[in-house]
Amino acid sequence: MKEIQDLLNILQKPRNVVITSHRNPDGDAIGSSLALKSVLETRFHSVHIVLPSEFPDDVSWMHDIDQIVIYDREQEKAIEYVSNAEIIFCLDFNSLERVDKIGDAIRASQAKKVMIDHHLFPDGFADIIISKPGISSTCELLYEVFKLAGWLSSLPIYAFEALLVGIITDTGSFKYGVSADTFRITGEIVAQGGDIIYVQDRLFNHLPEKSLKLLGHCLSNRMIIYPDKKAGLIYLTKKDYLDFNIQRGDTEGIVNYLLRLDVVNVAGFISEQPSIVKISLRSKGDFSVEQMAKEYFRGGGHKNASGGALYSSLKNVISTFEEAIEKNKEEIIRSY
Repeated sequence: MKEIQDLLNILQKPRNVVITSHRNPDGDAIGSSLALKSVLETRFHSVHIVLPSEFPDDVSWMHDIDQIVIYDREQEKAIEYVSNAEIIFCLDFNSLERVDKIGDAIRASQAKKVMIDHHLFPDGFADIIISKPGISSTCELLYEVFKLAGWLSSLPIYAFEALLVGIITDTGSFKYGVSADTFRITGEIVAQGGDIIYVQDRLFNHLPEKSLKLLGHCLSNRMIIYPDKKAGLIYLTKKDYLDFNIQRGDTEGIVNYLLRLDVVNVAGFISEQPSIVKISLRSKGDFSVEQMAKEYFRGGGHKNASGGALYSSLKNVISTFEEAIEKNKEEIIRSY
């Protein structure tokens, strides 16, 4: 694979490396960043992870996570690291728009840029692009990169566990977006010491009490089902965010509860933020919420998992979702 050889060529001697990922980083963004950091450090590179915004609490247990520099907290340090980098790895995103103001510094940098990502339609800003949209997660793709580069023997156990975090979270614990390769690679990671039981436990069995109360509120008071369109919606207001003290990551996975219903093939989760309204979309079967996110919500992502946002009112975004499912209802109904 030419891209792997190009990568090895630029890493032949120790370099100043920055790893970055998208705003509102999820388990795949964090897992891939920490796994790559660990393997590069064993090869004597100086590595800093710089992220646009905070990561969720459910990954706060991971090795070296306290060394991540958050642009929203430490702008000068973040820009300094990016400016001094000789190589910049861009993980789990396909456009510099996804990293906000850090994107301007990356665009201006003379560093070699490497994109490793699994989203559709990658922009051509990087010097080396390793893109595989059909794969479950950036962590699954990164494992393949490590294997082809001959780096697996350099990985500590916590790097394998970081890869598991990305695979588990991006597949919803192997419920969607998986292939035979996903299970093969996960098996290889476990065989090399990645403790999948420990990782699952840390991710899902250490929630604060408010998480269950919030979930109960969403299902009892904020859920709308459209049975004639095989669709469902959960929404949260600004007041909900205050009442439940909702922080980054607290709403992760709530949208997936809708897909447990037989009468729902497409699910939406809408959250009213201070200045913008965000939406997450999920689907079963053949219906592409990626296209819906792009057409109605200025977003994108994957066929069965996408998102977007509008500078509008909560009421208008709910109406837009209803318009989208009405227009596509025949395709939604027969998609699964």
